[in-house]
Order: sequence, then C-alpha cells, then structure tokens
Amino acid sequence: MAVISVLLLIAFILAICLGSTSIPLQSVVSVLTGQTSTAAGDADIILSIRLPRALTAGLAGAALSVAGLQMQTMMRNPLADPFVLGITSGASLGVALVVLASGSAIGVFLTGGLGIGSGFALVIAATLGGLLVLLPTLAVASRLQNPTTVLVFGLMTGYAVSAFVTLLVAGAAPDQLARWVAWGFGSFSAVTWTQLQVLAPVVIIGLLIACLSIKQLNALLLGETYAQSMGLNTKAMHLVTMGTASMLAGAVTAFCGPIGFLGVAVPHIARSLLKSSDHRVLVPASIMLGALLALLAQLISLLPSQFGVLPLNAVTALIGAPVVVLVILRARNGGFVG
Repeated sequence: MAVISVLLLIAFILAICLGSTSIPLQSVVSVLTGQTSTAAGDADIILSIRLPRALTAGLAGAALSVAGLQMQTMMRNPLADPFVLGITSGASLGVALVVLASGSAIGVFLTGGLGIGSGFALVIAATLGGLLVLLPTLAVASRLQNPTTVLVFGLMTGYAVSAFVTLLVAGAAPDQLARWVAWGFGSFSAVTWTQLQVLAPVVIIGLLIACLSIKQLNALLLGETYAQSMGLNTKAMHLVTMGTASMLAGAVTAFCGPIGFLGVAVPHIARSLLKSSDHRVLVPASIMLGALLALLAQLISLLPSQFGVLPLNAVTALIGAPVVVLVILRARNGGFVG
C-alpha cells in the first residue's frame, strides 16, 4: 500500500508537470505553495488546466474502481462493472435527457457553461439513469444464477439504451453533435473548477459510503444465506450498493464521459497485488490504484501523435482489456473468488 501511495503521488505530480508545455517541478511547487512562478504563464496553466484535470482523473479513477468492486462483490461476477452492466449507458441517457431538454444543448454543457445547480441536476439524472438500467439486470440476476447470462443481459440492455441516446442526439446541430462524440471518447480535461465543486463532493460521499459498507461487502462474499445468518439485511444492502455504484459512475459519466475498463480491471489488479479478498484492504487499494491508473491513462492520452490528443477510452481499453482476458482465462481454470 505504501508503494501504491508513492506511485500515486508521483503520477499526480507528473500530470501537472507534463503536457504540451513542460513545466519544471520547481515551478509547480512554487505555484502550488502560493509563491511567484519562475516562468510567466505557468500559474495559469497549472491552476486553470492541469490541477483540475489531475484532480478529476484521480476522483474518476477512484470512483469507477470502487463501483466496479461493489458490483463484482454483489453479483459475484468477475466481469461486472458500471460499463459492462449498462450503468454507464443509463447515466449517458440521463445526461442526454437533461442536456437536450435544457435548451442550452450539448455544446454549452461540454464547454462548462452550466452552473453548479445544473451540475447537480446532471449528476442526479445520470444516477437515476444508471439505476434504471441496473434494476432489470439485478432482477434477472435474482432469477438466473449463471453469471454469463446476467452479463449478456446487462450488455444488451446497455446497447439498447445507447441506441436510444443515439436517437436523441441525432437531431442535434453539427457542432453540438461533434462535441457529443468527443464527450463519448471520455476526457478529464473538460472539467472546470465549478464542475469539480459538484463532482468532488459526490464522489467523496460515495467513497465514504463504500468504506462504511466494508463489513457488509465481506459478508456478501460468503453468499446471501451466510450474510442473512449474520443479521445483514441483504435487500437493504443491495439497494445501498446499487445506489452508491450508480452515483459514483453517474457523476463521472456526467462530467467525463463514459470511461470504460477501469471499473472491471482495477479490483482484479488490487486482488492480484495484495493477495486478498478482504474489502478492508481492497476498498482503499482500489481507490488508490484507480486514481493511479486514471492519471497514467491521462498522461498517455497526452503523448504526441498525428491524431493530437488520444481518446481516453482507447487508452483505458489498452490498460483494461488484457486484465479482462486474464480474468476470463482464470475463470475457465478455477472460477472467481470475490
């Protein structure tokens, strides 16, 4: 855990130092401590662009990783996460409904034109949209014990919701549609300080709820019957877990777009590194590892290329897809133990 903490700190510093214009570490420290920067313009770059981007990446990575861990534990499915189970698609639907009905349209939202009140409306809409998609998947999971069937059902529901979102945005103006497509690629760069005032509290509250639910999550690992024998109200626990995961994924999706693979990959990386299924270890490890990988993905997406900035979802797929393949191979050989 100490090594992960150090790596996270290094990644956070690099996320502020590196970019299209490299800024020396001494200048970063000077700006963050309130001193005069050694180069003109460094303060604006750091405080207006890179610091909020780095904070957003850390919060988003932590949120999606914990949401994925919660889903995998509750559904006892190694491939469960907000993206695969359709929560992200439902959150996108909620965002689309709010934005298209607001009259300010997609473009204003994506350029930071909405205020704090509108930001909360987007988070609520995204959370409700995620729950709307997750509930029928859980209903199927309660009747069918086959994890593969549940997974396929969640994927199909997510695709159906995504198709409906496509119909909603089909009538948008060309510039608005272009921004919507860019939002779909995923990005930590478009989140402003005003939007962080919404994103940060929502994510922190969701993570606190997950931390307070550690004992209950450990009980669920041993099955519904055992959890009930310990006096756990499993129905209430499922509701809390669903709501927390949807809130975390919904908040990130509302402001950063649909970020894939972090939710499914990070919990497995944490289990492999720490050799533990205890949520007292996995929850804080997933928070730190999720933030670390999100920051690394952000740094990779900014590498020079002929296409400019790389789509964030392409980078997270390169990180997460190999993990998913290894999980599938392991499941074939020995099954999944949460």
